[in-house]
Amino acid sequence: MKRRVVITGMGAVTPLGLSVAETWANALEGRSGIGKISHFDAEGCPVQIAGEVKNFDVTRPIADKPVFPFSVDDPAAPGLAQPSGPKDVKKFGRFTHLTLAAGLEAYIDSGLDASRSQISSRRMGTNIGVGMGGLPEIESVHDDFLAKGYRRITPFFITQSIPNLAAGQLSIMLNLQGPNLCNTTACTSSAHSIGESFRHIQSGVADIMFAGGAEAVVCKMGIGGFAAMRALSTRNETPETASRPFDQGRDGFVMGEGAVVLVLEEYEHAKKRGAKIYGEVVGYGLSADAYHITTPAPEGEGGGRAMDAALKDAAINPDQVGYVNAHGTSTPAGDVEESRAIARRFPNGKNHLNISSTKSMTGHLLGAAGAIEAMFSVLAIKEGRIPPTINLENLDPGCAELGLDFTPNRMVEKKIQYALSNSFGFGGTNASLIFGKI
Repeated sequence: MKRRVVITGMGAVTPLGLSVAETWANALEGRSGIGKISHFDAEGCPVQIAGEVKNFDVTRPIADKPVFPFSVDDPAAPGLAQPSGPKDVKKFGRFTHLTLAAGLEAYIDSGLDASRSQISSRRMGTNIGVGMGGLPEIESVHDDFLAKGYRRITPFFITQSIPNLAAGQLSIMLNLQGPNLCNTTACTSSAHSIGESFRHIQSGVADIMFAGGAEAVVCKMGIGGFAAMRALSTRNETPETASRPFDQGRDGFVMGEGAVVLVLEEYEHAKKRGAKIYGEVVGYGLSADAYHITTPAPEGEGGGRAMDAALKDAAINPDQVGYVNAHGTSTPAGDVEESRAIARRFPNGKNHLNISSTKSMTGHLLGAAGAIEAMFSVLAIKEGRIPPTINLENLDPGCAELGLDFTPNRMVEKKIQYALSNSFGFGGTNASLIFGKI
């Protein structure tokens, strides 16, 4: 029999807040985390808005008295509690800084520290999905190189920029000696990281996995590159209303940044140590469109097959699913195609299903999108509250004809047994995750 996998801890640093509690509260209130770009001077750029993480200080203590599996004062300790000085901060890119904050919150939230003496570090691992890595750091170092030559390249350039350093440093910091992985599959990266971690625990490779995603590419090249593709909204004067999934007036997605880490744990292991349990991972499906590098397959066919695989893996009836956190990026093509794919998988969906896109509030976190939306899905089940799709004023006719409830503008209270979360990415890569109440 496959081993059961539950969620026992969460951490988040997002455009909606510097913790899970703050992020969730603002999502339920339907608040937007999108505003004018502050990370660089966007004057002259056709896109001047993004979902930035605000007021983040990497040297800020996560707790008044942090708890760790070793003494941070011990010179032999395998890592620091968190970057605490200018030199330590310079070793890593912003996406890694965000990961460490989210990962440490998840660790503290899980209560694992009280049981560490009974848990083998070799049975604990990490998989943090990152789509683009340290693009702002690459941009900055390249500017220095052009201006001042080879001697001005920082010795930390590589550790700042390679995507797997987020998982790597988190594993060092928390002494996680099991699987140490980084899925890089565009906007599906962290959904794949959660799904693959689920598989590792199911099969007995690990008992605990710190799984999630991170992204921080709100920089000239990141914004400029997507703007050149005409993929981004240009509602620069009204940033809070720019991300409008399923709305007839949508004109592109809004870039976001952040990190979310979930602690996945084998069910009996969690019960034995008396852990609090948020919910269960019950299904994981993945597929390829094999169609186009940026455009989804017609009728959302590829993403639909990922949903089919997740439902089969979960061994549940579609009518048992009460909520779908849609990929819903606010792009003209993607939203309708995904909606049609959902309608096909849930033929009775108008009677039992709520759909929402939380990207309307956070923007699109790229490699971290699957992780934050998994977190929202789990909390929706646990609390019986579904976050809304804000800025949904005029439902696209292609969505309206399906008769589905896209949860416009206000949170809905509803008991949910199962929730499905979709993530689709450039290159035609797709993943669906299903979570259940426990």
